[in-house]
Amino acid sequence: MTTAIYSHADCQRHEMGQWHPESPARLQAIADQLINAHIDDLLEHREAPLADLADIARNHSPNAIDIVRSQPHEGDDYYPIDGDTSLNRHSWQAALRAAGAAVAATDAVIDGEIDNAFCSVRPPGHHARPSAPMGFCLFNNVAIAARHALDARGLKRVAVVDFDVHHGNGTEEAFRDERRVLMASFFQHPYYPYVDPLPVTPNRVNVPVPAYTKGDVVRQLVLDKWLPALNAFKPEMIFISAGFDAHREDDLGGMGLVEADYAWMTEQLMAVARKHARGRIVSCLEGGYNLSALGRSVVAHVKALAEI
Repeated sequence: MTTAIYSHADCQRHEMGQWHPESPARLQAIADQLINAHIDDLLEHREAPLADLADIARNHSPNAIDIVRSQPHEGDDYYPIDGDTSLNRHSWQAALRAAGAAVAATDAVIDGEIDNAFCSVRPPGHHARPSAPMGFCLFNNVAIAARHALDARGLKRVAVVDFDVHHGNGTEEAFRDERRVLMASFFQHPYYPYVDPLPVTPNRVNVPVPAYTKGDVVRQLVLDKWLPALNAFKPEMIFISAGFDAHREDDLGGMGLVEADYAWMTEQLMAVARKHARGRIVSCLEGGYNLSALGRSVVAHVKALAEI
């Protein structure tokens, strides 16, 4: 397998204050753990390009784009846009790189340049609504990439799988009436973003679980809920919102997953992709705030993607 890692130094320049858990150190922790695991040299490293505004506009309103673009691009001040999300002068560029990584990875996978990809980027995306940023997220990178695959590259069906501890409300909203997209997720509930998920349908398998849920329960959920829906849907490509804050060491969540659970979930999605999607997967970083657990979990995820 040829697995590419997409990232860019601009993604580390966006930050929201030293106190904020969604910090530049997250990407450094991932890079360090890939080296420590001796797999860094086995991956293809690619720089994330800047997304075109047309790509972002497929999923976000002009107002949502202007909220990020219109902030001052000088000085060292922070510009709050909600209670836990701020911008600095590098945020616009970082957001373009994060979305650009997802789109570029999508093109590279569809064109057969690589088998799959992990986008080690920030800001994350799955809370970003079509109408506004939210919850650490500026643009919804996975939703933008999925729209690109459908509307620019001509795919007929894609799946978005989200294993972040928080509900991907922005992604659910983006695709609530889109029959070309299957969204499958689990998430701790009740918990941020404190919204009830939409009802389960053949195209929407978002399953709430209580706090303290461990990997055995999640694995059974994947077998009972996700895999039947994915195999019935037969996606031509799979996008993963890869949040690692359901790890038992992560204080921003209250679940009990470990690295082996992330590897196992990735292997199940790889099997679906091989069966229906020519193996095509693009994964984008979402949450994960305990730096050690984050780095180790990404290693498990990427090793499964690369089959090493």
